[in-house]
Amino acid sequence: MRLLKHLLALIVLAIGALWSLQGIGVVGGSFMTGQSQWLYIGIVTMLVGFAGLVWASRSPG
Repeated sequence: MRLLKHLLALIVLAIGALWSLQGIGVVGGSFMTGQSQWLYIGIVTMLVGFAGLVWASRSPG
């Protein structure tokens, strides 16, 4: 169960990173490219993913 929690948190973290990179225009090919609000949404999503990693590391089993 702990592995599943870690994988889910890593996926959320990766999605946040992708959205942030699209928001600043590093990754193209989407309606999100170059839209600064996606940078902020991505940062918040990465923070949620990081908090999920911390939570998964501290929770039993």
